[in-house]
Amino acid sequence: MENLLSTKEVAAFINVNEKMVYSLVSEKGLPATKITGKWLFPKHLVEQWIEANTINYPDSGIQLPPYAGLLIITGSNDPLLDRAISLFNSHYPDQVAVFGNLGSMGGLSALRKHLCQIASSHLLQENESEYNFDFAIKELNQMPAVVNFCRREQGILVQKGNPKGISTVADLAQSGIKIVNRSLSTGTRLLLDRELEKAGLTGEKIEGYSNEVSRHLDVGLEVLAGRADAGPGIRAVAGVLDIGFIPLRWERFDLMISKNRFFDEGIQRFLALLHEKEFREMATRLEGYDVDLGGKMVFPTDSPKED
Repeated sequence: MENLLSTKEVAAFINVNEKMVYSLVSEKGLPATKITGKWLFPKHLVEQWIEANTINYPDSGIQLPPYAGLLIITGSNDPLLDRAISLFNSHYPDQVAVFGNLGSMGGLSALRKHLCQIASSHLLQENESEYNFDFAIKELNQMPAVVNFCRREQGILVQKGNPKGISTVADLAQSGIKIVNRSLSTGTRLLLDRELEKAGLTGEKIEGYSNEVSRHLDVGLEVLAGRADAGPGIRAVAGVLDIGFIPLRWERFDLMISKNRFFDEGIQRFLALLHEKEFREMATRLEGYDVDLGGKMVFPTDSPKED
């Protein structure tokens, strides 16, 4: 297949020697699969990996025009965020909020390129107690305003009744279990890969690991339809689709906002909705959300690990 590179070809593609390729696979997460004993590298995933690990982008010089009624949010998708955007559009019919599903890293990249006013993100930092700050500084070269949207429960979506008896991430590598996955640019994929690393596993040991879909709901639909036994996702999707859920951790889901756009009318109106009773009642109708911190500024802290 033309879109699969050999070890030699991927080494030439990223301009390193072949021995370094194996180190990048084991230590840096270079996307790879092993077929009949040979390493193969999906070219489009290698390109995504390069993009996700690029730092110090030059400033394009392009700026968003002054706010004129169009609020652009990009980044990690979320069912409650979708409903909040619909709430904004119903409350303010003379304005429009739209969402671009790019994953957490893609949202930060769009914010850096001035393609949106808000980026939604849930990227777990190395200390496993904080979210987003280190990634934002690395991508943007400065700290944006960070406002919490919610806390939500991440885990593994499984078929109703959990017929395969999956209880941990390590179980995903068992024979006869097939998963569906999220893309490299998402915080959900970052969490799964980190949990697999803790379990001493790599993706090539898991059937379906390279089968990626774009939304939490898409993972749930694949599981519901029986095309996959499991996949990483949030409890809210399990509740909506009436399928099983294995919890991993509660996470903080934040809105990253350029400080020079923070007081734009659309941004302030959207943030104000997060304090409204209507929004909070919407959250209670979905499983796996905590909005006690929603709408509040958050800052880096040395707090202990979240549960």
